Amino acid sequence: MFDSSSVVVGLEIGTSKVCAVVGEVNAAGVLSIIGLGQARSRGVRKGEIVDPGLVGEDMRNAIVEAEQMADVEIRSVYLGVTGNHVRGFNNHGVHPVVSADREITEDDVQDVIKNAKAINLPAENHVVHVIRQHFHVDGHDGIQNPVGMLGARLEVDVHVIHGNFNRLQNPIRAVKNLQLEVEDIVFNGLAASIALLSTEQKELGALVIDVGGGTTEYAACVDGIIKQTGVLAVGGDHLSNDLAYGLKIPLSGAERLKIEHGNALVEEGLRGRTVTLGAERGFMERTVNLEHLRRIMSLRLEEIFELIAFEINQAGLAPYLRAGVFLCGGGSRVPQIEKLAERVFGLPVTMGRTNSISGLKSALDQPEFATALGLVKYGSFRHRRRKEGGGAGLRGRLGAFFRREPGGIKRSFL
Repeated sequence: MFDSSSVVVGLEIGTSKVCAVVGEVNAAGVLSIIGLGQARSRGVRKGEIVDPGLVGEDMRNAIVEAEQMADVEIRSVYLGVTGNHVRGFNNHGVHPVVSADREITEDDVQDVIKNAKAINLPAENHVVHVIRQHFHVDGHDGIQNPVGMLGARLEVDVHVIHGNFNRLQNPIRAVKNLQLEVEDIVFNGLAASIALLSTEQKELGALVIDVGGGTTEYAACVDGIIKQTGVLAVGGDHLSNDLAYGLKIPLSGAERLKIEHGNALVEEGLRGRTVTLGAERGFMERTVNLEHLRRIMSLRLEEIFELIAFEINQAGLAPYLRAGVFLCGGGSRVPQIEKLAERVFGLPVTMGRTNSISGLKSALDQPEFATALGLVKYGSFRHRRRKEGGGAGLRGRLGAFFRREPGGIKRSFL
């Protein structure tokens, strides 16, 4: 059995599945995936819990399976959160350096970040992440670590991710009802980007899109820092709903047709071709037009990508995404979805692959596990930082990925 102090667990409560991934951080700080558990999700809609009882059962099943595979006892998790209440935006903080010698200290850095966090959010909202972008000292911009520099005015740019307090509490409470602790909560889109993007890709500029069952999250990274994040309350399940409505077939049959005959593009030569949907649950056998099926799917996926492309273009980020677009999530398994996305974004699009993680091949190569793997990777940075004696501030372990205000939600939620 592994030493529990070296174990890191990521838990994603998704619309289609609940997934627990167990990682082990060795003495050298290297992360390896040693366990995976999953269960069909029955109590989640559009990424948020609607039936706590069912979710509790599904989480327990996923956790037990992961424990058995990894031969560990899971005591705490890094929990992924999403939902259309989660928002991201950029903000700016200013702090005067008041010391006699004008040397910037770590305290000055913490103060300017606090100022950047002092934003006029609705009273019911809570900040989940404050991700550092760049510092400015007396008008000199692009500074990553101002400690030790001389200056009279310190400024910082940050990306703030926030959400509704009560809706964030729901998954936390569900986990704690299983007698587990929540180490931290992490926005799913951020977790997916941590799992998939290499340092070079983040520097070049990349967009990660996680097409889940009930939501689609995205995160755009430029010059090594998060510039934009967002959530759409639409995902792979909506493809099935559209097919059921448009083709006048039961939802279970629509799901089967989506998997067996679905495609993101309407190819030439489909006119007149049909597929047969067998009789089930009182519905007679049906003949379905294949061109109609694929057109319905293509239009819905195109809409998802166009909504994200609009946000990216509004922020002026599209020209800086030189590494292209990376897809993940179970919804990204639709054949030719990359070609459709390339047409919408005008950028190279590839299926994302996890990086800098070893272990279970079955998990690492599957796009639907990207978020859960990213949660484990996030947790491994926190684990190493604690082991090295804290390291709060600019030199925290997450600095290798996204500079983040230390402590996060744990102080307020747990």
